[in-house]
Amino acid sequence: MAVIAVTKERRAGETRVAVTPETVKKLIGAGFSIVVEAGAGAGASIPDSDYEAAGATLAKTAADAAGRADVLFKVRGPEADEIKALKSGAYVVALLNPHNDKATLEALAKQGASAFAMEFVPRITRAQVMDALSSQANLAGYRAVIEASEAYGRALPMMMTPAGTIAPAKVFIMGVGVAGLQAIATARRLGAVVTATDVRPATKEQVESLGAKFIAVEDEEFQNAQTAGGYAKEMSAEYQAKQAELITGHIAKQDVVITTALIPGRPAPRLVTAAQVASMKPGSVLVDLAVEQGGNVEGAKLGETVVTANGAKIMGHANLPGRIAADSSALYARNLVAFADLFRTKEGAFAPDLEDEILKASLVTHGGAVVHPSLKA
Repeated sequence: MAVIAVTKERRAGETRVAVTPETVKKLIGAGFSIVVEAGAGAGASIPDSDYEAAGATLAKTAADAAGRADVLFKVRGPEADEIKALKSGAYVVALLNPHNDKATLEALAKQGASAFAMEFVPRITRAQVMDALSSQANLAGYRAVIEASEAYGRALPMMMTPAGTIAPAKVFIMGVGVAGLQAIATARRLGAVVTATDVRPATKEQVESLGAKFIAVEDEEFQNAQTAGGYAKEMSAEYQAKQAELITGHIAKQDVVITTALIPGRPAPRLVTAAQVASMKPGSVLVDLAVEQGGNVEGAKLGETVVTANGAKIMGHANLPGRIAADSSALYARNLVAFADLFRTKEGAFAPDLEDEILKASLVTHGGAVVHPSLKA
């Protein structure tokens, strides 16, 4: 029986875990044996006793758990001691940050591990249930609004009282992917007046269906600004200048701006300049969801809230999904259950088919080398 092992997350600030008691039961039902390092679920409020009750075996150390693994499940990439404990030929599945954390990939390759990056799961119908980027971005978009609301220090909805009326907050969402759409929906539920922008034309209808107003320069480049995979293309300098002119006046009127724009494998595009931040009112808030890839907002700092000279706050929280670790872990763990099913034949035998289109697309190390085409020098 193939063993799936799960260890504590050791990256700074990571509170999520790669399996939950619910998914332990599902994986055991699928024919796997589950080993969980003691304390792995603490950050997500899951006690060891719940894992044991679900049928998992507890390991005292990461090396003990990883050493038993045919498959190692992680949220972030494993650390050096975990990698060294792996058997040659073991499989590793995680959010490996493959474009930026090449040292981990090289260590996994050297150890003889076959590693799969959940970031590279293709956007096809069959793989939707495995789309960890979407499951985590959804929660990040929600949490961004909650963080902004707390930092804003005023009410978001309109309130009519005998003492007078409180005007609703104005919230502007920049980048309408999964995180942006959830941010729109959450801000609307909280009663804010919401506007949004994105370079992909398909998002206009989505924005308007959620009750927000869409703002963009809708020229020919805009009409062709989406890849076949559903990602935003990097826009020309000319388009960016026109878009900046359009939204500069808009940003100055906003109470909250949330930026979510990311391009896989590249630094985050700059959406908000220091001058635009300076035009905002004292007490206004900007939340930069792309801060871990360089940031959309000029002046954003990873892990910090920067208060500007005009009294605006730029929030650069790392790992927003980790701030609601129980739900983030639950969704990510379900992504991994679906992914693990690809390791089994129709008869239930453990025999990963590396020619399967999903496994092939997400495989980053194999046979002692980094093998993904986008990562080769």
